[in-house]
Amino acid sequence: MSEPYAIRIHENGGPDVLKKEAFEPKQPGPGQALVRQTAVGLNFIDTYYRTGLYPVKFPFTPGSEGAGVVEAVGEGVTDLKPGDRVGYVASGTYATHLTAPAASLIKLPDGIADEDAAAVMLKGLTAWMLLFEIRPVKAGDTLLVWAPVGGVGSLLVPWAASLGARVIAVTSSEKKAELARASGASDVIIGYDNVAEQVKALTDGKGVDMALDSVGKVSFEASLSSLKKRGWMVSYGNASGMADPVPPGRLAQGGSLILTRPTLFSFIDTPEALARGAKLLFAALQDGTLKAEIGQRFALSDVGDAHRALESGKTTGATILNP
Repeated sequence: MSEPYAIRIHENGGPDVLKKEAFEPKQPGPGQALVRQTAVGLNFIDTYYRTGLYPVKFPFTPGSEGAGVVEAVGEGVTDLKPGDRVGYVASGTYATHLTAPAASLIKLPDGIADEDAAAVMLKGLTAWMLLFEIRPVKAGDTLLVWAPVGGVGSLLVPWAASLGARVIAVTSSEKKAELARASGASDVIIGYDNVAEQVKALTDGKGVDMALDSVGKVSFEASLSSLKKRGWMVSYGNASGMADPVPPGRLAQGGSLILTRPTLFSFIDTPEALARGAKLLFAALQDGTLKAEIGQRFALSDVGDAHRALESGKTTGATILNP
């Protein structure tokens, strides 16, 4: 086994600012657990921290999800023991070890591999938040989903379809369109031109109930224009950059539209909420509704290459980093 290390950034910039550094894992204090990580998930939010879109204090260890094996627990921890396999959403997972509150670690059911958990914890709980918590999706709803074969999108599409929703997906290539159709999208729009017009044509001029938009700057107005009256605009990512400001009057002009910019951590801020989301996520994995679609793997020490692949749009599904 290699010596413990973490990937840290000391300044904002491109993938080259990600540096591998030796570190000493922190022993767990009261209510905490020490985990030896076996798999780490890669997410777009990691690039936001690296570039400075989301400011952080340096030195900073990126990473927002992972899975591993509990090595030690602190005083007062009774729900976990050394040897338990766990998955989690946590800060600083670009490392061989993680010390975190035990209440934030979810035991992995039998049949869910560590890599699968690391691939879906943040992304799967985000999909749960979007479909079940903000404006619960019901049978007969029509959704517009951008980036349908990305990390979150590859879970959103089949989960929404399983709930009886019609999914209109927007993606960048025929190859990705084929993947979106295979996962449950009813219709796929290829390219970002005239999206709203195509959506209206597909919905007999009505528009969609919800737009789930992770792209940001280049997609925001198209999403708003694709909504039906009283439709929900859910902006949850910035893959193309931050969306431009929107005056409240624009929502009125669109037909009393509802705009929200959710973050997952507002929805899993209690152990009960986290457990509720994880229960539904694991059940969807176990019954086959969802699959942990791992499109590519990188060594954690090669995380710079992983960031380049993600930002270039060359990845599909989830990306796993192996410590």
